[in-house]
Amino acid sequence: MHILYYDCFAGISGDMNLGAMIDLGVDPDLLAGELSKLGLDDEFRLEIQSDKRKNISGTRVDVILTHQEHGHRNLADAHPPHRNLRDIRTIIHHSTLNEKVKQTSLAMFDHLARAEAKVHNTTIQDVHFHEVGATDAIVDMVGAAICWHFLDVQAVWSSPVELGGGVVHCAHGIMPVPAPATVELLTGCPTSRGRVNKEATTPTGAAILKTLVNRFTSTPEMVVTRTGYGIGHRDTTIPNILRVHLATVQDEPDGWQTSAACMLECTIDDMTPEALGVAMDVLLAAKPMDVHFTPVFMKKNRPGTNVCVLCSLEDEDRFKRLLFKHTTTLGIRSMIVAKSTLARTFEPLVTRWGTVTMKNALMDRQVIRSKPELEDCRNIAQNNDISLDQVYREIYRDQDS
Repeated sequence: MHILYYDCFAGISGDMNLGAMIDLGVDPDLLAGELSKLGLDDEFRLEIQSDKRKNISGTRVDVILTHQEHGHRNLADAHPPHRNLRDIRTIIHHSTLNEKVKQTSLAMFDHLARAEAKVHNTTIQDVHFHEVGATDAIVDMVGAAICWHFLDVQAVWSSPVELGGGVVHCAHGIMPVPAPATVELLTGCPTSRGRVNKEATTPTGAAILKTLVNRFTSTPEMVVTRTGYGIGHRDTTIPNILRVHLATVQDEPDGWQTSAACMLECTIDDMTPEALGVAMDVLLAAKPMDVHFTPVFMKKNRPGTNVCVLCSLEDEDRFKRLLFKHTTTLGIRSMIVAKSTLARTFEPLVTRWGTVTMKNALMDRQVIRSKPELEDCRNIAQNNDISLDQVYREIYRDQDS
């Protein structure tokens, strides 16, 4: 399987991503030509050059805004228009870009809009963007979609993402690093902080990862075929670069991947349902592979609960500690098991209510099942005062049409 791997040891921003893609082999003339289809040529131009950080060479991309380059007498013209999500959707829909590029671009902006709306306690319709609505952010995210589709990889993987530290000045004032929208976008993803006292990952970069990445792993087993470096604008203590690889990973012969895992079990007959519910919340928050409870009959005909936790071999001791601490068990059974999993890909689907992530299950490189992510559907149902069932029916109908 051919993949794109993001090595985000120094974070990611939209312009670093464009530089990395060009350094990886995307034709800059092709990128510029595709971006022209947005109809915004009078607002920006791309400046592409070779550069170095800590003696590592790569490609640097600057999105030069026309209003900054030429200046304005009228202070009211000193900034590009502050577009909202509706404005951005109109620009992308009315462009002559490929339909798949449009869908991916819209998904990136939709993820970012939802993150901003949650952070500021408003709706995506009421979010009035500043940085996000600026021309350079449109170029960064639409450009990311163009490059991804040009590379034609089967999956996107990423390392844990460095977020940085300190504070940053933005349209909302002085904000902590990572920015709240960045934190929201990368919730549930492996991240690190503090390698630099600067903003290492921007909301735009986080939105790109949120939309494209299928899997996060710090230890990929892959054969690298090409490497690119996107050069950032700062000279920090670690190289301010985004490294990306084109690589191949080995498919399992039967179409699925098998790995070792640890299954932990204990049976309990002296905890209340409320206490067991709290224990499950604690276990789930620790990110196991799986947790489930099964009703059982124990000695002396007592009804009880079998608690089962599936985790990686490295996490065995950590979950044993959680079970001993948050349940009344005095003993835990542990078994090494083989876990077989189908390959999964994630694709954005833009609906009339917003973007939904479709999770595809693959066997022998063919999609055998596809379903929308529950959280996306639940948010749509709540925000539009409709039933979850109606959301599912509309999505499946759109898929079949």
